[in-house]
Amino acid sequence: MARKATARGLAAHARIGQSATVDPGTEIRFALERTRDETDGLLKPLSDEALSAPVPEPGLPLVWVLADIGRFEELWLLRSLDGQPPLAERHDDVYEALRAERTRAGRPVTPRASDVRAYVDDVRERALEALARTDFEAPDPLLRKRFVFGLVLQHELQAQERLLQTIQLRTEVEYPGLRDAPRDRAPSGPEEISVPEGSFTLGAVDEPWALDNELVAHEVDLPAFRIDRLPVTNAEFAQFVADRGYRSRRAWSDPGWEWREREGVEAPLYWENGDGSERIRFGHREPLPPDEPVQHVSYWEAEAFARWAGKRLPTEAEWERAAGWDLRRGKMRFPWGQESMGYEANLGHRRFSPAPAGSYGGGVSPVGCVQMAGDVWEWTSSSFQAYPGFLPFPYPELSEIYFGDEYRVLRGGSWATDPIVARTSLRNWEDPGSRHVFAGFRCARDD
Repeated sequence: MARKATARGLAAHARIGQSATVDPGTEIRFALERTRDETDGLLKPLSDEALSAPVPEPGLPLVWVLADIGRFEELWLLRSLDGQPPLAERHDDVYEALRAERTRAGRPVTPRASDVRAYVDDVRERALEALARTDFEAPDPLLRKRFVFGLVLQHELQAQERLLQTIQLRTEVEYPGLRDAPRDRAPSGPEEISVPEGSFTLGAVDEPWALDNELVAHEVDLPAFRIDRLPVTNAEFAQFVADRGYRSRRAWSDPGWEWREREGVEAPLYWENGDGSERIRFGHREPLPPDEPVQHVSYWEAEAFARWAGKRLPTEAEWERAAGWDLRRGKMRFPWGQESMGYEANLGHRRFSPAPAGSYGGGVSPVGCVQMAGDVWEWTSSSFQAYPGFLPFPYPELSEIYFGDEYRVLRGGSWATDPIVARTSLRNWEDPGSRHVFAGFRCARDD
């Protein structure tokens, strides 16, 4: 456990492969191996049968997440960067499964776990060989600031979160080894934080592995607003449930009410008994901790709670202003500064659930908000749109095809998100009806 924490701290601190004094190949190899060790650790308690077992919607069998890790790494480190041909002949069964059309039931044919493991291991062995002969000074856009390695690393780290989301979907199967990391308490403060009007820089600044949708950084003027110091807790959301919030039409927008009626939702996903007295966490039935941030709520549920409370959800610009802008120092990579040492937030699946609201005094944002990184992804009211000057890189499917009103932006990262991914400029997006994500929210209102 100590070795894992040290590896994570070094990775987040050093901005892997960017150091002028450390060989970039050595740093990147260490980060790739550290990340794979964590992926293997998450899968270790599961048999091949469990990896291939059916999963409730919207998930797919775990083996598909693992196959996607290998596919993405092959595409960018072997084929795009190193010019190698596809590995179809060596892993025909996996390739056929990846190419297969969906069945009449709407689900793809599931490859064997043993075949996928062999494929992923083969890709990694070849990727490390390619890394050893990489010319980091070559005039290749993929190598600028080692971007392609950051792309692959972030993809696998995000896949780890998808693995955990999928494991949680199988509520009848107990996942062993749940653990709760120690945490401290932040100083007490007001319920809301007042943020004055003014301009700030929205988007990634000096971030070598920023994804295309985080760019181009630009100035945004915001009127004064208020934002909750803490995320909304289970106890607070239970009051909404007890007040028949799911039955009160006036709390819901028209599309939100249509979704609630269609889905028949009466409480957050995984709440038992309808009143929030118990929950299912990775197959374990347990009392619902009242002081933890609520999670597994959709955008529509978050929006309805905010209306019921006489507030609203923050825009993503308001969220980023509160999380990562210091009037003296400018843009912050994390709410607490430019580096992550591991004690500032509940990140990296060390805890397997959100920490109580008000935890992690070392992670307070410049304006005084707590837990704006880690614990739960936070819904914003913003649809996923391109920033001015957007250019797709390295391929349109990374972001561009998702732009529009169909998705809502989430910010901050959850307890399952790695610090490398949990920067204040990172934009996640989901269908507003998604509930399997480790997502919660905090409220805002006009000042």
